[in-house]
Amino acid sequence: MNRREFTQSAITLAAAGVGAPNLYTKPATMKKIKISKVSSNFEREPLNPYRFKGSAITDSWQAVAMLESESGIRKVGLGTQGVLWSDSKVFAAHSESAGNALMYAMSEHALQMLKGTSFTDPVTLLEDLLPEVLAYGKKITGNPDLRKTFALNALVCVDNAAWLLYAQENGLKQFDELVPAAYKPGLSYRHEKVASIPSFSVGTTAERIRQAADEGYFIMKLKTGAPGTQQEMIEKDIAFLTAVHKAIGHFETPYTKDGKIPYYFDANGRYEKKETLLRFLDHAKKIGAFDQIAVIEEPFEEANEAFVGDLGVRVAADESAHTVEDAARRIELGYSAIAVKAIAKTLSMTMKITQLAYEKKVPCFCADLTVSPILVDWNKNVAARLQPFPGMSVGLQETNGHQYYKNWERLMSYHPKAESTWTRTNKGVYLTDSSFYAESGGILAPSAHYDGLFETIG
Repeated sequence: MNRREFTQSAITLAAAGVGAPNLYTKPATMKKIKISKVSSNFEREPLNPYRFKGSAITDSWQAVAMLESESGIRKVGLGTQGVLWSDSKVFAAHSESAGNALMYAMSEHALQMLKGTSFTDPVTLLEDLLPEVLAYGKKITGNPDLRKTFALNALVCVDNAAWLLYAQENGLKQFDELVPAAYKPGLSYRHEKVASIPSFSVGTTAERIRQAADEGYFIMKLKTGAPGTQQEMIEKDIAFLTAVHKAIGHFETPYTKDGKIPYYFDANGRYEKKETLLRFLDHAKKIGAFDQIAVIEEPFEEANEAFVGDLGVRVAADESAHTVEDAARRIELGYSAIAVKAIAKTLSMTMKITQLAYEKKVPCFCADLTVSPILVDWNKNVAARLQPFPGMSVGLQETNGHQYYKNWERLMSYHPKAESTWTRTNKGVYLTDSSFYAESGGILAPSAHYDGLFETIG
């Protein structure tokens, strides 16, 4: 049901004397916020090459959106652009910078749409923006099949700015107060620790992965789907699995029910046939690694609707679960986990997906987009509130920025709560203690650096 259908349904119910569902925490007091000024900017951050989907990224654009309300409140939202992740066809058709410029143009287009308009809540705002921003993206990329995730990625900075503006306009001080009533059940847990999951690109040595295990990391994202033909890929992936299991298969951890290190593989849609994935799984059984596979993420391209509920392992949807409707379709196809990304698909859409997953009893975890430190804590606010992942006693959040950004410590200095305990990994986990929840991971506090990008705007 879209917003207009919901509104009509509510009117019909009211006329019949039936109470309409209460979507938001305090609907009677939520202000109508008029946007008087908008602006945007971006900063380029060099990366150590991050290889996946048969390619690699070397440059990350940090998109920054500014919204100012008629009452004079100004908020700045952040987004990290993931062109290769969100639509590999756009990445392949353009230079790396051109692909980023196209996504940035979509963020700017959304902001221009908002100038002079009003909104009451960010979820509805996103619903109104997404179709037109996607249509604009199809036009400027020349790709009529542009993936919805590309548009959602472009909207993250705008959505974040809207949530911050909404919070201050309505006197909301903590993340829990922001969550609308309809989505609270899916974000109601409170983990005391959240696993910090590093990500290792295709070609990483087993020795490097063992080193991470020695440092205390107990679950790691391992990229499969090696370059080459499908035959070359599966041979390399099988060899990689063998090497990893030999290197860390015997490690123990207090955070899993069986005490063993769990394997988290991500093929990023590289497997063309289910039979090829079965070869990988059969090899895992042969070497005794099968029972340690916690999840395999996005083995197939989105158009491949092979049923995955009969593989004997938990298969997660990520890129293919663009929207809540897409997530529902993946669940029908047997996907039994969803990688959610408030930092890549917007907080607004993520709330919808986590609630659907909660109702369907499908576990979620947070995946990264190689985002900046402040955005890590946007994601962490979600990861800390998700229901426990089966077999594990802590929340799960991939965060790989410290591995790939060449200037990670400088980016960390932009975080308004950079010195807080929850911002640093401690033996493989983040400590999400009472101070983390009290301060919402620092995401509602202003960043002097990013606010400073708009100082000259009157």
